[in-house]
Amino acid sequence: MKDLEKEYMEELLRKTGTPAPSMIGIDEISIRKGHTYRIVVSDLERKRPIWFGGADRSTESMDTFYEWLGPQKSRKIRLAVMDMWKPFSISLKKEGHAPHAGILFDKFHVMKHLGEALDKVRKSEYYRLSGKDRAFIKGQKYTLLSNAENLTSEGRASLKKLLVANKRLNTAYLLKESFDRLWTYRSETWMRKFFEHWKESLKWQRLEPFEKFAAMIERNWDGLAEYCRLQAKPSLGFVEGLNNKIRVIQRRAYGIRDEKYFRLKILTS
Repeated sequence: MKDLEKEYMEELLRKTGTPAPSMIGIDEISIRKGHTYRIVVSDLERKRPIWFGGADRSTESMDTFYEWLGPQKSRKIRLAVMDMWKPFSISLKKEGHAPHAGILFDKFHVMKHLGEALDKVRKSEYYRLSGKDRAFIKGQKYTLLSNAENLTSEGRASLKKLLVANKRLNTAYLLKESFDRLWTYRSETWMRKFFEHWKESLKWQRLEPFEKFAAMIERNWDGLAEYCRLQAKPSLGFVEGLNNKIRVIQRRAYGIRDEKYFRLKILTS
């Protein structure tokens, strides 16, 4: 049955042919425990994955996508949506790839970095405190990092109790939630003003993971501001949805060591 499914998926890809995308999304996925990565590239206009490959998430692995696509089609790419991972942008800007394409850092990955900063604050508070104060924090990672609307009434009550009990965590949580407003701006000037105000609010808070996050945003500002500059914007909701979809396929394929089958499942999803 699996062999028949593979033949069917291979035929689907043959009929599709090699695309010529103008907007691409780039993501990496871990295919096994440890640090074994593959790169997934999607056509953001047609809303489908088009390439799965590489040996890791290096510049050299990313180069193989543009070699597959060819220089003529690579030049047609005008926007690449990606994580703030340098090897991907280095490969994009190489001569013969898509050096004139804009780079946009998508919300899904940016907010993931901010969630990691919040979790580091949670861990530091857990190890700093003891007794009843520590007990409030234990086992609350999911509660703290989830969107409030995704929590049950019991989860929301636990979150409220946690934030009332710990001032530093409350401050960090509110900073994370407020940063989400960045994506509502359509003017780069106002987006920048919002970020400067948000960064200013970190002063005296002694939240080092958030300060490091702010420095990372500063270094990569152009990739966020690009969203305000675009005439035709990709759907960031689609990018996030596709990332989640790939991870669902990944969970279902857990334990299957046939990478070719996994690749076909992603490319025909």
